[in-house]
Amino acid sequence: MEETAEFVSNAGEDSASVAAVTMDVDNGLIEDDKSKDAEVAPALIAVHPFEKSVAVAVGFELRLFDLEGNCSVSLVDDSGGPSHSDAIRAIKFGANGRLFASAGDDKLVKIWATNPWHCIRTVSAEKRVSAVAISHNGHYVAFADKFGLVWLIGLEGDNAKQSNNDKKAVMILGHYCSIITRLEFSPDDRFIASADRDFKIRVTVFPKQSLKGAHEIQSFCLGHTDFVSCLAFAYPSGCANGYLLSGSGDSTVRLWDFISGVLLATCEVGAKVGSLEPNGTEDAQSPISDLCASSDGSIIAVALQYSNRVALLSCDFSNGNLSVAKVVTLEENYFPTSLGSSSLSKCLWMVMGASNLPMPGSAQLPTRLRIISGLRKDPSDYHCHDPIILEDNEVPGGQKLLSELQGSLDVTKEEAALAAAAAAVKASMRNMMIKKEYTLERREMRKKNRNDRKIK
Repeated sequence: MEETAEFVSNAGEDSASVAAVTMDVDNGLIEDDKSKDAEVAPALIAVHPFEKSVAVAVGFELRLFDLEGNCSVSLVDDSGGPSHSDAIRAIKFGANGRLFASAGDDKLVKIWATNPWHCIRTVSAEKRVSAVAISHNGHYVAFADKFGLVWLIGLEGDNAKQSNNDKKAVMILGHYCSIITRLEFSPDDRFIASADRDFKIRVTVFPKQSLKGAHEIQSFCLGHTDFVSCLAFAYPSGCANGYLLSGSGDSTVRLWDFISGVLLATCEVGAKVGSLEPNGTEDAQSPISDLCASSDGSIIAVALQYSNRVALLSCDFSNGNLSVAKVVTLEENYFPTSLGSSSLSKCLWMVMGASNLPMPGSAQLPTRLRIISGLRKDPSDYHCHDPIILEDNEVPGGQKLLSELQGSLDVTKEEAALAAAAAAVKASMRNMMIKKEYTLERREMRKKNRNDRKIK
């Protein structure tokens, strides 16, 4: 098996190296031996489903704030496993808020209980982890690695009785060496959807004996013309089977009947919203970087790479229509890298930032949190009531929250650092979706160290 899915992120630490990396990407080539210190990962945000807490991951740091207690959270690890030592690539709350998962480039998947906060399980993966999901009943955590394999961790029944050393993940399905970018369980836990770098979405029946493998494919949702970056299930009131929303590098958001795999609607978000290139020119084909939707699909928010605009979509599920209802413009140098919301609030939480890019004169990573309030379930309400971008003194948790999740209250003054972070993240995310080029000699050397060639 040839190594065709090398998960790489090689943006530089300053604007010159960022430009160099971008040039390499545009030519379809990436330098062979970039320093690991130059790898960049976008900052991530996750909001407790009942807005009890907020988590931000940047680099290997996991920052948590308790909104109910109005205080930061000190993490306790009861699992006996190591702490995160490399960029965290995926974070996720469970549907009931009792569980939280974090995973990334250090090949660790850590599962946390949230009341009180402590790590209950640490699982080592064979490859870097690119996506994580928690079943809605809280019985399973699924994660995907850079080789396109999906693994499952059981948390209930016989699996919960194992010692920590025996608790291993079980492989349940694969995407044939294509990097998996997102995993999502359906709200009824009947299906697990997986998206990948090679433009496809796979909906798999989640079996009752799940640890024995998921062998039944419900559908493939095919239509995107570039990597699929994000997924969200939506179950409108009165709809039994629900729908699937997806965002892609082709700058579109699409609506699917995931039972049959039929494409119902396409919204050209990039063409309607646009984004800015580093040189200030408009880009109508900017990839979708994240998508956040309420469980019933009444609120759908979309962020684009290197764009200071967030699109709020309107979806008519019965007629299969998907359109941009409102565009919220943020400050000039604010480009969200991740979106989050709770099931109760009408607020959209956003974070911008990147790993391995400390602010000048500081060891802290540049991270900026913003909140849009006043989201409407009925998009027609936006004609009379515009969403509001909260000022820092209006943010839930106030200065305490900003100090904990941003790492600094003065991050707004570091516009140059944040702009560099945005450019580096863009280059990094593009690099992640491109196969790494090796010299013949280097390729042969790497093949010798592959796990499938090692003597078991």
